[in-house]
Amino acid sequence: MSEMQIISTGNSGLDTILKGGLPANHLYLLEGAPGSGKTTLALQFLREGIARGEAVLYITLSETSEELRVVAASHGWTLDGFDVFELESVENVFGEGREQSIIHPWEMELGETIRLIQQEVDRVKPSRVVFDSLSEMRLLAQDPLRYRRQVLALKQFFSGRDSTVILIDDMTGTTKARDAHLHSLCHGVITLERLTLEFGAARRRMQVQKLRGIDFIAGFHDLNIRKGGVDIFPRLIAADHHAEFSEGAVTSGVGALDDLLGGGPLRGSSILITGPAGTGKTTIALQYLHAACERGEPCTIFEFDERIGTLLTRAKAFGLDVAHQIDQGRLVIQQIDPAEISPGEFAARVRHEVESRGVRMIAIDSLNGYMAAMPQEQQLLLQMHELLSYLSQQGVVTFLLNPQQGLVGSMATNLNISYIADSVILLRFFEAGGRIRKAISVIKNRSGMHEDRIREFRIDSRGVRVGEPLEAFRGVLTGTPEYIGSATPLMEDRDHGA
Repeated sequence: MSEMQIISTGNSGLDTILKGGLPANHLYLLEGAPGSGKTTLALQFLREGIARGEAVLYITLSETSEELRVVAASHGWTLDGFDVFELESVENVFGEGREQSIIHPWEMELGETIRLIQQEVDRVKPSRVVFDSLSEMRLLAQDPLRYRRQVLALKQFFSGRDSTVILIDDMTGTTKARDAHLHSLCHGVITLERLTLEFGAARRRMQVQKLRGIDFIAGFHDLNIRKGGVDIFPRLIAADHHAEFSEGAVTSGVGALDDLLGGGPLRGSSILITGPAGTGKTTIALQYLHAACERGEPCTIFEFDERIGTLLTRAKAFGLDVAHQIDQGRLVIQQIDPAEISPGEFAARVRHEVESRGVRMIAIDSLNGYMAAMPQEQQLLLQMHELLSYLSQQGVVTFLLNPQQGLVGSMATNLNISYIADSVILLRFFEAGGRIRKAISVIKNRSGMHEDRIREFRIDSRGVRVGEPLEAFRGVLTGTPEYIGSATPLMEDRDHGA
């Protein structure tokens, strides 16, 4: 047997899922509900053929050529180089040598329609063909058996003609039985879906249901339609992305803070910082990120909750010149709108930062915002687990900020992710001497030993401070710890020269 020829689909994400592209000279089915991106993806497929100097043909039974031009123009494309065979108007009939041939579908038997299509294919001799759509052929056939015979006739007609054909089906008027028949005829089946959420933009995803002879990446993959085409985000598989990296701990520049984690977080580890709002979760992450930037390591913050301007102002008030690190190109802060992004797109952004910028430290602020991007919690945990596994294999230190509900009293979180993280830092408010103070403790560290004592934690204009161990606490596990010991270990405002 000759070696299988693989051709690009014109979409880099889909090519990744297909491990390179589609086997050439076969018949494929591209199915999905209206608005899922079928026409745009088909146009990308034909544009790739034009870029390679191939003859391409778009056969449209549903849209007019003008409607097709509007779709192309919305992406900044034209139909230059396309042969468009349109069955729409009675004013022009099929003529030899015309680029666009026009007839009237509802005044013609299905067999005559297929015959004219075959004549156009013989005239153009295309390497790539898009047939849009099977729904109109199904209506013309009016009988499932006749429809299946005509699809089979199309397959046999294209066999041996060195054409790669994509049949588009908007799945109107189909049944599972008909779908099974159609799937069995095609060499591969790609399904697009459009999901309408209760709030925010519609979500789209795709999957390759079958592809003979190719070990493709199975499962659902998020996609997004933007000006310029369809962006497909292949599902992240951490095991496929292992990289060598130097191990060792990273430091924050605050020795007492690093000592809580036995010298600091290790490369490739994930640290969950949890506690009520206002306890300093973001500031701790910023302390480590700022220190990494000072060492010349690229870092990224994915900000779901706080505005970037507010974050920069607050960091400056605590003595962290984050704006300077941004100006130097060492720190990137991406503002994420959870209503507009899918988990697959977010994972693709993380991969881009790691593989293109060489990022060594990432902060996700916060997990509540990330969860809002994906209503199904179980799938969120699976995707986060895969993302953290990927970052671990790349040697990236990841800070996960998870605010708990409430300020005092018994607190809970609507996302139990502590079992995924390698280390967990717990922040709490506590009462002592009539003042509200903050306590910090490490309750988990897979990377090694950690301090199990509770210390006071303060932030002022000169940065982060971690105090002496506070041993005389009452009610820590109730969520409202109260210090009843001596006042000696408690931190006060530092002297001007301290």
